[in-house]
Amino acid sequence: MTSSEPTAEKIHYICQTYVETKAGRDGQAGLKIAKQYEYSTASEAQNRAEREALTEDCAGADAYMVTEDPTSGEVSDPDFLVRLGNVPVFDGY
Repeated sequence: MTSSEPTAEKIHYICQTYVETKAGRDGQAGLKIAKQYEYSTASEAQNRAEREALTEDCAGADAYMVTEDPTSGEVSDPDFLVRLGNVPVFDGY
């Protein structure tokens, strides 16, 4: 392979769940990542997020995709498929 040939980007489909953290000194409760799953399709990630969001201990769930450049290791900002429940604000736009 020569350097002029494009390298295929790799797409990752992720389901990420959140749990609420206890309020700190400022009285503000927060969120932290609880679980993270990777799937081979967008629909699998979205279905898992929908199931996880229904569980009692889950505050919220995201399903998203990111694109990885295998030559540089850089990963794109997430492209959200679904955001359910209490999820953190994403300010990458």
